[in-house]
Amino acid sequence: MYFPQPPAMQEMRIFSRLPDRFRSPARTDWSEANRAGQPADSFLEGPVFDQAGNLYVCDILLGRIFRVRTDGDWTLVVQYDGEPNGLKFLDEHHLIAADYRRGLMRIDVRDGSVESHLSRRHSESFRGLNDLVFDSAGNLYFTDQGQSGLHDPAGRLFRLQPDGKLDVLLDGIPSPNGVCLSADEKVLFLAVTRANAVWRVPLMSDGGVAKVGLFFSSYGPAGPDGLAMSRDGALLVANPGLGYVWILNKRAEPTHVLRSPDGLSLTNLAFGGHDRKTLFCTESSTGTILQAQLEFEGLPIATRSSSFPKIL
Repeated sequence: MYFPQPPAMQEMRIFSRLPDRFRSPARTDWSEANRAGQPADSFLEGPVFDQAGNLYVCDILLGRIFRVRTDGDWTLVVQYDGEPNGLKFLDEHHLIAADYRRGLMRIDVRDGSVESHLSRRHSESFRGLNDLVFDSAGNLYFTDQGQSGLHDPAGRLFRLQPDGKLDVLLDGIPSPNGVCLSADEKVLFLAVTRANAVWRVPLMSDGGVAKVGLFFSSYGPAGPDGLAMSRDGALLVANPGLGYVWILNKRAEPTHVLRSPDGLSLTNLAFGGHDRKTLFCTESSTGTILQAQLEFEGLPIATRSSSFPKIL
């Protein structure tokens, strides 16, 4: 791969590790299919911050959602019969989880109660949800990855509108994963993991998409996963398999690479800190949260209104 200039390399540092009291290696249906049957004590994903600066992450393997305080202390918010992958706040007190097994789930972080938000489409179950993002109008974009890949490009990108209308924006995707929006919300960026790529998806004024293109190509044993956007338009790409975060300018040129000091399965990322200039990343193979101080600010994450219908 040719880069106009070699990107600057920066090693991340460890912010916090999943405490031993929450570690007990296990084999589950998910680990049989996705971790080659190897026992594991966690698979961290979905980092997102609340208004108080607490970090929330999920553990797909054992259906857990954790709250991590600014001092690195962990609290189990809930453990339920599911496989939560991506997280975003619906409002101040409710998370929406893209659950690989159960669809969209709604979690009240005050008491840990869990409800179904959207379990199926037209009575058909999803293949396996992965990640999600809200826009400022309350539309929820989420990916349905399942076991899709180059051998079976059957993944989908959905949009759930505030009134409950569900649209399939794209199908035939080989492993759709992380999603994020540009600052003006006219473009959605989509990680296509098994194609080792990030797609650029223009969002049209009539609600459709057009001229979807390849924005960035990576390499290695696993492709792009979680995505985040800076306020000035840089796209940040978590790349498991390499243990990298690519920082791309508007021309998709890598200007910097953040490298994991501990494990190569760097799955997802979120901006935090008092000035939103600190990047936090989940490293799933070690159950670790990494961080890096950056010179630019992350784009604020949109949430929906505090009032919402119950969608089943």
